[in-house]
Formats: sequence, structure tokens, C-alpha cells
Amino acid sequence: MNLPFAQIDAFADRPFTGNPAAVMPLREWLADAVLQQIAEENNLSETAFLLPDASGAADFELRWFTPAVEVALCGHATLASGHFVLSAEPARDRVTFRTRRAGILEVRRDEAAGGSGYAMALPAYPPEPAEVPGLLAALGVGLAETLRHPNGYDLTVLESAEAVLALRPDFPALAAIGDTLNIVTAPGTDTDVISRVFAPAAGIDEDPVTGSAHSVLAPYWAKRLGRDTFSAFQASKRGGHLACGLAGDRVILGGKCATVIMGEFAL
Repeated sequence: MNLPFAQIDAFADRPFTGNPAAVMPLREWLADAVLQQIAEENNLSETAFLLPDASGAADFELRWFTPAVEVALCGHATLASGHFVLSAEPARDRVTFRTRRAGILEVRRDEAAGGSGYAMALPAYPPEPAEVPGLLAALGVGLAETLRHPNGYDLTVLESAEAVLALRPDFPALAAIGDTLNIVTAPGTDTDVISRVFAPAAGIDEDPVTGSAHSVLAPYWAKRLGRDTFSAFQASKRGGHLACGLAGDRVILGGKCATVIMGEFAL
């Protein structure tokens, strides 16, 4: 069996930046164990599988796998999937995806960016103040504001971009806290907001650019900044810029993509 395969850098205006995702269209769902093995073989932070949606609720069904687990929501691989579909169909201006735990997601061409970028709608996950035992020690920081969303997101707020950049987490200790996305943020310097994201329990010590993390960051920062739009930078080694907006219960993220590999996956 040969399966089409694309590797796409999401939240990237050129190759080798942003966050790489594999996108693989299917004719039918393979066994979950096979999907997981494919994602492990790809060894990227996410592999997205899409299938035409027979229910009619959306254009495609969409699922995402890290090398270790299936996840409930992945932003950058959704953006990459939107890029994959819209690049192949120039007459189409939007595509929708039905997911198993995050509802219907949409990627559309962003006319405000001159048509060269995309706007993606994700659910908003407002975090609430919470103490997370062991979190600050695992991050290697002292007192800090901590918040949590029950869908598996922990948010730590530091005072400065320099403090975020200086983090050297204890990844085994972070993984021991549970399968959560660990987001650390602060006011930015060149952008309104800076962040880093860690997910060692899912097999990803540090994620390059994480769309789903901004489902949490957008409602937090919109409230703190007193406005519904802001600029963000995720400060991984590759790094990525995002335009963020809050529209009711949806987070709107803007970004570009670059396709770097096209081929076939042989089983």
C-alpha cells in the first residue's frame, strides 16, 4: 500500500522555520495501531490524517498523532492540512475538518494577508488559576502565576521574555506531572506575547510552534491586554510568529505554510 505524504512547515514563511507536520490523506481509516506506527516512523511532533467526511458535517475528518499518542487538538497540523487541501484546489477559499474531540475546525485563505496566508479557527480554552504540584520546580522557576484548563493545558506566566528564554526544564519531572501541554508565557519584546511549549509526556520535549497552546494563550492575553487581537512569538529553536484574535468562543490564528516534501509512504 502506498499512501500520499506531504511534510509541511506550518506558521512558517519559508522552509525550515515554524513547526513541521506530516499530512496524509486516506481513502479509509487504518487501524489505530497502524496510524500510531506511521506517526512514530515520521518522528515529527504531529502527523495529520484526513479522510473525506461521509457525514456531511465538514469537508474532511481529521485526526492527529504525535510519535507517542493521539491528541485531542493540534493547531499547526490543522493549518498544514488546510494548506495541503487549499494548495491543491485554488478555487476553494476554505476547508472544514470534523474532529473527534475538538469539534469542527476551519482553515480559510486570509485575504488580509494578500491571499498568501491562512486564518484558522480553533476553540477557545480560557484557563483558570490553579496550583499544579511540581510544575514550577520542574520548570526551574520560583513563584509564578499558574493556570489550568481541564482539556490538558497548564499555563505558567513569567514576568519577562528573558525569563522565558532562559528556561531549562527538567523534562522527566514535567512528564511525571501527566499528559498535559505545558505552556510558559510572558510579555514579549518584538511581539505582544512570547511563549514556549513543552509536552514530554507526549514524546515532545519542546514543540516548535503550537497552535493549540494559543487556544489557551489567546483568551488569557486578550483579557490581560484589554483587546481581542495581538501578536505572538513562540521562541523555540525554529521559532514561529502568529497573529492571534479572540472572537467569542473561537480563537483565530493567522499564519503561512511552506511545503518541503511530497512523496509516498510505503506500507
